[in-house]
Amino acid sequence: MTVPGKLDFGVLLLLADQEFVRGLRAATAEQGFTDQGRSDGFVLRTLGDGPATISRMAERLEITKQGASQLADDMERRGYVERRPDPSDARVRLLHLTDRGQSALKAARKYHQAYERRLRTRFGDEALDGFRDVLTAMAGEAEISTPHFRALMF
Repeated sequence: MTVPGKLDFGVLLLLADQEFVRGLRAATAEQGFTDQGRSDGFVLRTLGDGPATISRMAERLEITKQGASQLADDMERRGYVERRPDPSDARVRLLHLTDRGQSALKAARKYHQAYERRLRTRFGDEALDGFRDVLTAMAGEAEISTPHFRALMF
């Protein structure tokens, strides 16, 4: 039941996410990353741990190999990733972040950290830690432990 005069909790979560993403896009655009695609952050974080094959990236992002290949092609065209031969098997191509990709990932991480600091300053550590616990419970412990989710951590 919705409390009269208050927005639905799910709507608030959606609006908060949209506002966060708008702020992230603005902050990274100010640093020259004006061409970021909707999925770029997921790819940057996935490759932030090290190079990966298209198959491995697809698995981590829970998308098809064709989808991962299309993302890689687009991000390669924009200078965020590059393909290089695997040193242990020249037949295999690995996706690597370029310097531009590393810089974009660093800018996004900086925004994430600054955002959380602002929330902590405004609401306090106890409130934010409690909210983090609520979000973790909502996401589900099983979901958080999946390789897909771990690829999004930093």
